Amino acid sequence: MDLDAPTALLAGLSPAQFMRRHWQRRPLLVHAAWPDVVPPLTRPQLFALAADADVESRAVVRSGGRWSVRHGPLSRRSLPPLRQPGWTLLVQGADLHADAAHRMLQPFRFVPDARLDDLMISWASDGGGVGPHVDAYDVFLLQLRGTRRWRIGRVRDERCVEGAPLKLLRRFEPRYDWLLGAGDMLYLPPGWGHDGIAVGECMTASIGFRVPRHAELAHAMLLSVADAVSDAHSGGGVPYGDRGSAATTAPACVPAALQAFARDAWVEAVRDPLAQARALGQWLSEPKPRVWFEAGRRAHSLGARALALDRRTRMLYDADHVYINGEALAASGRDAQCLRRLADERALPAAEVGRLSRGGRTIVQQWLTAGWVHER
Repeated sequence: MDLDAPTALLAGLSPAQFMRRHWQRRPLLVHAAWPDVVPPLTRPQLFALAADADVESRAVVRSGGRWSVRHGPLSRRSLPPLRQPGWTLLVQGADLHADAAHRMLQPFRFVPDARLDDLMISWASDGGGVGPHVDAYDVFLLQLRGTRRWRIGRVRDERCVEGAPLKLLRRFEPRYDWLLGAGDMLYLPPGWGHDGIAVGECMTASIGFRVPRHAELAHAMLLSVADAVSDAHSGGGVPYGDRGSAATTAPACVPAALQAFARDAWVEAVRDPLAQARALGQWLSEPKPRVWFEAGRRAHSLGARALALDRRTRMLYDADHVYINGEALAASGRDAQCLRRLADERALPAAEVGRLSRGGRTIVQQWLTAGWVHER
């Protein structure tokens, strides 16, 4: 991808210009961003996914001023009639379940994969939507079929309607009011309120990018460090000892020696300078909930064919490690070059596979067996 080349997807801006001018700053409306767009799923296919217990879905119905929400799995019979106005079906992670949906993410890979959440597809009857709300992530709203009216504006009061089954903004003052047809797209940074209302039957794709918060990252990395400590000290490690300590008249006071022992244990746990980066990479590459892989057959001639990542596989890397589906692998030299290319391009030519060391080939063989990678 040429980061300096203008593209219709971004209203004639290059990816580099878009990131400087709009990303996390201000919205961008793009007419004819994807003029020949084809929905990656038909309506029956989308409804079939919503009925699957392994797929996250929900139906939102508005009747007058009342809202109701049902979470999947949702059989077709449990949903309202197609002609009933004011309802919408939302299917999360469509990219995990359909190759065509996964391919729609490729033009947006000028944003790091570490930020990607998923591609959600919604179908709505006339007047359907989820009400005025604000998201804590960046999102591209691509109209796949039909027309949707978007009202957007900065949110200065994030209080929500009490008792509502959705996080509906109590006070929403839109600044812009736009109609988007098939192929049009709207980018919204975090903190911008929006209300999308279907004008007739329509289908919309939402390409969302998560925005981790301090507490969320700290919690995830601490859990990872704790797991690493447990693995390294399966027998429990060095025991605390207080031989020779004096009797006390303050039995509820935590002994200073025990505090020092705990402090040393903490320092030892995070002594590895790569522990933080490794914990972050493992968390960022962890597959989404409900994701499972089909075990692949054991390849007999690794290197004879090219490789491709499974659409559900999350693969990242940093200066010292390669991360795949929550696992960390220390990699250097030719192995690192090859595996980084696999992560960036989500595919690896046969010639590059042949450059892997014996250890690298063994690892990739395990990924093939697990269904994380496929031959092609």
